[in-house]
Amino acid sequence: MVNDDPVGSNPDHYRLMWENEFVRVLEYTDVPGTRTTPHEHPNSVMVTLSGFRRRLSIGDRTFETELDAGQAIWLAAQRHAGENIGETPTHTLFIELKGPAAGTADGSALGPETPLPRVS
Repeated sequence: MVNDDPVGSNPDHYRLMWENEFVRVLEYTDVPGTRTTPHEHPNSVMVTLSGFRRRLSIGDRTFETELDAGQAIWLAAQRHAGENIGETPTHTLFIELKGPAAGTADGSALGPETPLPRVS
């Protein structure tokens, strides 16, 4: 049986920090060159605690992104695998939504959507 939960499929990188019936908060860390196995996320908000460069893949599609520390990004539900293609470690938080707002991972979205401008 395939384990699509990132905490189970990639336990060296994802850590459950807290959860209740509405949300689950995961911490993700890695170092340059790290690759994750395919896993799913429901609709989520990702908060970048470090800047990083990543390549995400789903099926035959690939998306590369570079994000600064301190951003909050909406991620539509998705199943993907990732690779740290930068020169710095990745450190992020995922706030995963539960229930009707969680949606399904149908592969329609891959990677961060356009981030909102920073507020100083």
